[in-house]
Amino acid sequence: MNSTSIQSREPVVVVGAGPVGLWTAAELALGGVRAVILERAVERSPYSKALGVQPRTLEVLAMRGLAQRLIDEGRKVPAWHFGMLPNRLDYRVLDTPFPYMLAIPQLRTERLLEEQAVRLGVQIRRGHAVTGLDQDDDGVRLHVTGPDGDYTLDTQYVVGADGVGSVVRTAAGIAFPGTDTTGYHYLGEVRVTETPVVSAQNEHGAFLSVLLPDGRYRFAGTDAHDNNDRGPMTMEALRATVKRVSGSDFGMHDPAWLSRFGNATRLAEHYRKGRVVLAGDAAHRHVPAGGVGLNVGVQDAMNLGWRLAAVARGDADPALLDDYHEERHAVGEELIEHTMAQSALIAATTPETVALRSLLNSMVVDVPEFALALARRLSALDVAYKSDGHPLIGIRVRGHVSLDGRPVLCTPALGPATAAAAEELGIEVITAESTMLIRPDGHVWWAADDADDHVIAQALRDLGVRFPAPARV
Repeated sequence: MNSTSIQSREPVVVVGAGPVGLWTAAELALGGVRAVILERAVERSPYSKALGVQPRTLEVLAMRGLAQRLIDEGRKVPAWHFGMLPNRLDYRVLDTPFPYMLAIPQLRTERLLEEQAVRLGVQIRRGHAVTGLDQDDDGVRLHVTGPDGDYTLDTQYVVGADGVGSVVRTAAGIAFPGTDTTGYHYLGEVRVTETPVVSAQNEHGAFLSVLLPDGRYRFAGTDAHDNNDRGPMTMEALRATVKRVSGSDFGMHDPAWLSRFGNATRLAEHYRKGRVVLAGDAAHRHVPAGGVGLNVGVQDAMNLGWRLAAVARGDADPALLDDYHEERHAVGEELIEHTMAQSALIAATTPETVALRSLLNSMVVDVPEFALALARRLSALDVAYKSDGHPLIGIRVRGHVSLDGRPVLCTPALGPATAAAAEELGIEVITAESTMLIRPDGHVWWAADDADDHVIAQALRDLGVRFPAPARV
């Protein structure tokens, strides 16, 4: 096509085929809504920005029967770092079936998520770059440049999962306040002739080494002598930095990826504006400290998917998307806070910051409650959405989840009124000691003590959401 053409209307268009976009689209499809993904890149990047899957993300994947496939290919890391502190956080004490950080390249995680999306009927268009959008009360028109030229695509809703430079966020007019870059981190994936130390930190800077599946090592950290260099990373610069910090370059050679990145930190003012919603790096930019970025993004998608599917089907009021903003924006604020704190600890070289680093490092060992709180923060097991109602509302539930993405009602006894309401609304029912309704993302939606049959039935209807029959996979 040589001139702009208009394509048919789609229920939901997801912009970005990274982990966040893929999982959002898969959850939409599970909820009975056809999703199209537009991705500007013709091929998936060969580089893996993220190398770890945190416990809560494994719980999320387990809800859809996918966790074990990743676990079989990854490496379990039972102790993980906060801000590259020498004393590690013990994940083995966490209240989860997955008490470890799973070391696995993002590339493999993306492939699993794409398999799930495609299996559910998601269409992925690679080489289609969104250049702008217009929205009104009736829908959104996307302006796209594809392999055959420019076209527009109409849709009910758009999900911006297109990274920190999000075209969707900018075109929708969503502010992205925060802090500008004040220093740079480095990254290099190389082969070595000597096994490197795991980490080091001193007046020269910091580095962390991670063994990759292909036998290379990833070195990442900061250089106190070259912290404002924003130019391309070179092998010579990486070798010099690592040698200054550790005393050796470990015979590094054969680089596969060299990069620098700044410590700018930003959070979208709104995760939803009209018919546009944001998830992942499009909503929050931060230093990749502690291995949490991909994980928070996938958890954004898990919170969003079932809501947007219900609204797009016409089975819920659009206000349900406002709750997505309220819940996940608060998580984003905590993400910004602890990654900035970690960034400061990693770059600590002044007497004051070195003293702070030493104090916190000792507290990891001397104060188990402190170490547990940090571990729960990094793993996202501490996420509980605030509610003014029953104390169980908003907490995560490890079991009693539906593989087909529908809510589950737990109740000691099923009365006829509740049974009728559950069948009408598409809610699964199981026998349990407590009465509570679990959302498709594994958090408690509603709960009550000693509620009778008619109270439970009315509570289900008052939620105002109906769910379809399970999708065929």
